[in-house]
Amino acid sequence: MVATPIGNLADITLRALEVLRAVDTVFAEDTRDARRLLAHHGIAARLAALHEHNERRVSLAIQRLLALGRDVALVTDAGTPGISDPGALAVAAARAAGFESVPIPGPSAATAALSVAGLPGPFAFVGFLPAKGGARRQALERWRAFGHTLVFYEAPHRILACLDDLAAVLGPERAVVLARELTKMFETVHACALGEAGEWLRADPNRQRGEFVVIVSGAPAADDRAAEGERVLRRLLDELPLKTAVRLAAQITGAPRNALYTRALARAKALT
Repeated sequence: MVATPIGNLADITLRALEVLRAVDTVFAEDTRDARRLLAHHGIAARLAALHEHNERRVSLAIQRLLALGRDVALVTDAGTPGISDPGALAVAAARAAGFESVPIPGPSAATAALSVAGLPGPFAFVGFLPAKGGARRQALERWRAFGHTLVFYEAPHRILACLDDLAAVLGPERAVVLARELTKMFETVHACALGEAGEWLRADPNRQRGEFVVIVSGAPAADDRAAEGERVLRRLLDELPLKTAVRLAAQITGAPRNALYTRALARAKALT
């Protein structure tokens, strides 16, 4: 399992080059991308395709090669196989058949982005969220109370909708770091509040291009959520009906709705 550059072709280890020169076949998510990488480093290798649509079938072909005593390598378009890219099925099938899988570590968009995010660990790698809005928001609900840093991948044509959903479900006050086109010519790293991220992207369409790593700070502690919930609730009650204000304050901050409702009733009673 050979990690390959996520952009800059020089970001590849000596060990990875050594392995790619030595194996009998290199299985690649996209053989065109792999051919360019190999040619850049002067490697002539036999290439075959392994991608999300044929991985189960090709895994059997890999096992046949391994049974003949051959060594094979698996690469993806960028980064490490099996992490938001094909490879996991092939590894599981090879292991079940009694063959060894060896990691050849290297570039990772997630760790590269984390290194410049300035947000503390631990962290959870979520990867790509569902493409459709309803399913995406439902998936985010499972992470709303998670108290540590969250790492997402997102494609350019979904980044705005994704950020809108992140702000709506996790809360606009959280810190977010947008890492775009890492190691490439137009590499950009921008930090702001989650509720401001969409506006920053919309201000310049060029900022919406390329592959994104989105890193969001974890949910505040319960006491912090309660305090933030009360602060937001007070502001909303000045403009909205009580039930609407409570519902929105709970959604925005993650504070318990029942506690906020009790606070809102107490405030309303005190003002009468």
